[in-house]
Amino acid sequence: MTRLFVYLTALLALIGALSTAQAQPLRLQITEGVIEPMPFAVPGFVPENSAGNEYAQPLARVVASNLTNTGLFREVPRDAHIARVSSFDASVSYSDWRAINVQALITGAVEVSGNRMTVKFRLFDVTSGQQMGEGMQFSGSTANWRRMAHKVSDAVYSRITGEDGYFDSRVVFVAESGPRADRTKRLAIMDQDGENVQVLTDGRALVIAPRVSPDGTRAVYTTYETGAPRIALMDLASGQRQLVGDIPGAMTFSPRFSPDGRSLVFSAARGGNTDLYRLDLGSGQMTQLTASSSIATSPSFSPDGRQITFESDRSGTSQIYVMPATGGEAQRISFGQGRYSTPVWSPRGDLIAFTKSHAGRFHIGVMRTDGSEERLLTASFLDEGPTWAPNGRVVKFTREARGGDPAIYSVDITGRNLRRVPTPGPASDPAWGPLLP
Repeated sequence: MTRLFVYLTALLALIGALSTAQAQPLRLQITEGVIEPMPFAVPGFVPENSAGNEYAQPLARVVASNLTNTGLFREVPRDAHIARVSSFDASVSYSDWRAINVQALITGAVEVSGNRMTVKFRLFDVTSGQQMGEGMQFSGSTANWRRMAHKVSDAVYSRITGEDGYFDSRVVFVAESGPRADRTKRLAIMDQDGENVQVLTDGRALVIAPRVSPDGTRAVYTTYETGAPRIALMDLASGQRQLVGDIPGAMTFSPRFSPDGRSLVFSAARGGNTDLYRLDLGSGQMTQLTASSSIATSPSFSPDGRQITFESDRSGTSQIYVMPATGGEAQRISFGQGRYSTPVWSPRGDLIAFTKSHAGRFHIGVMRTDGSEERLLTASFLDEGPTWAPNGRVVKFTREARGGDPAIYSVDITGRNLRRVPTPGPASDPAWGPLLP
């Protein structure tokens, strides 16, 4: 019996060793089912010189916050850590991290010279005892230290999920202030997590419905500075702006960029009709895309630029349609109960997000581009105006409670992880820009 026991013990140890050596790479599959968040740890980044001390802990905290806010990851608290990381190049004590159920370990270091910093990180699969890919580093200004953390977060997210990240991106929105009966609305921009808010307009004119160019350098929005709605185009770096798309006798609004950023599609209301127009920003040439006695508004291009989705009441109630980007016959794709509005094509090209109102409730939903597989992600007194993350996984929108102030929320396209995006005050009309270069 003793000999058999020794043999079985040795065999089990060998099987365990082989299983660990042959373990599958760490990968989080994102599905529509319930996901148990992956436990991860981010020890404080190691300062590689004295000037790096100021940024070591904040960098790690932003990375941890980014991953946690996706709802796909769960941070193991620092006070539970057994191992300590004192050197970026030190070997990893996998057994200590397994003991507290960590599956993904992120270690990092920061070095600062003058106003420049270099941040590097490594990602480890604790279960298999392997490093995932090569270490990476990013360099930039200390004034943009949060961007370094966002870049690390994007790289970690991508390695674990196999999808692009979205943390190093910005959102243009409408910052609101003052009493509800006399609300001031200013154009503003912030990081995707609500930090680094900058106000872009002075508030003397009402602004609504901003959109960001595909390269993230410009914004287009509706302004009431002349009394009637007009379209304004702003350079986000300089703040310089100009009115564009003027049509004599018409009110123009609801603009959106084409995928190449060279043209706009927008609505123009004149003589009782509201139709869609396309403006070439280089030549100023205007093309009318629809000609109907009904309303056509809230246009959005497909990622390949070949189609446009928009809302129209041509069937009697507000519904979603798709037509060629050059104009022509439009096909209705929404057929559920209620009214549909503000359609926005996903960056992936597979889904259209929309606002739906039915039975006294408002919803943010998504559907396939042919109208199939409609799925409602939210329900509230007032949810409206979806905008897509650069990777097409998350949607931001405006939520307003009965009698309350508007706020910006986000939700995963599976309907999980509904959360409020922190802003200094009331906020609405988010427009998510691309990943920063």
